[in-house]
Amino acid sequence: MSAVSDSNAATLTDGHGRRITYLRLSVTDRCDLRCRYCMAEHMSFLPRSAVLSIEEMAELAERFVARGIRRIRLTGGEPLVRRGIDTLATRLGAMIGHGLDELTLTTNGMRLAEYAPMLAEAGVRRINVSLDTLDPDTFRHITRVGDVAVALQGIAAARAAGLDVKINMVALAGLNEDQLLPMLDHCAAMGCDLTLIETMPLGEIGEDRSDHYIPLHQFVAPLRAERFIYPVDKRTGGPARYFAVEGSPVTLGLITPLSDNFCATCNRIRLTVEGRIYMCLGQDDHIDLRAALRDGGIGTVDGLIDRALAGKPRAHDFHIERESKPAVARHMSATGG
Repeated sequence: MSAVSDSNAATLTDGHGRRITYLRLSVTDRCDLRCRYCMAEHMSFLPRSAVLSIEEMAELAERFVARGIRRIRLTGGEPLVRRGIDTLATRLGAMIGHGLDELTLTTNGMRLAEYAPMLAEAGVRRINVSLDTLDPDTFRHITRVGDVAVALQGIAAARAAGLDVKINMVALAGLNEDQLLPMLDHCAAMGCDLTLIETMPLGEIGEDRSDHYIPLHQFVAPLRAERFIYPVDKRTGGPARYFAVEGSPVTLGLITPLSDNFCATCNRIRLTVEGRIYMCLGQDDHIDLRAALRDGGIGTVDGLIDRALAGKPRAHDFHIERESKPAVARHMSATGG
């Protein structure tokens, strides 16, 4: 199925004049890991009746592309645990060159060895893999249940399938702050770029996030002490600032939602598995498309999309302090990052 621009529908511009061209589509709130900075050990997930079907997701995604979305990222939870993900990826991939420029995906890698060939066949050309450490014991501690060897096998399978892989590493004081240099060197060996991310205060996790929060300028200090780092002119449509590292082929990205707000250039909107548009990762305001879609069909959602864009805030209000409550009650897995 292909999508074409709808000349009768306004393009997506928010109330601050920012053109919205990037949709992050959460296909599930479920995950096969329980990363400490993201989820509590024991989670409650949405019932099947509350989530969009694969067909409904595809319909909404096609409508967003008709309105000017050029890039879609499939997220979760863990998107590869969603039954029918192959059907959705294939349908969305068919829009590439017909309004859509790119389809990407973020995964924890646990099922990547199985799904990498399908993703490549569907038209995905690059993916992000969350990998916070190479140390097996630290990996199991952070994820509570994960095996780093499985993630590495998934990355190898993705590279073999022809996918470009970028590693996302959340900076965690006391857990992986001594592992940046090994990760950088391993990324060079794997042929992957690396992006570092500050932990974000989303959802109750049963622990105090301030215990492990570290601003990225501190996290990269050991690297700067050994190698020259300089900015490069690279844009991927996301919030990262990119740097080259002396003596390394790896492009290093920095995402700093707390220490250096990046909202001025925000070009994205998030659609959750419940069919809710969240105008900002750090705000609770949302618009529900599911009821409109089910009651009136795809033609009823344009007005709600426009209302969501008009209410998109200028910036989030993230902060982490000892014993402070999360910025929002919902977990990252419920919004899709």
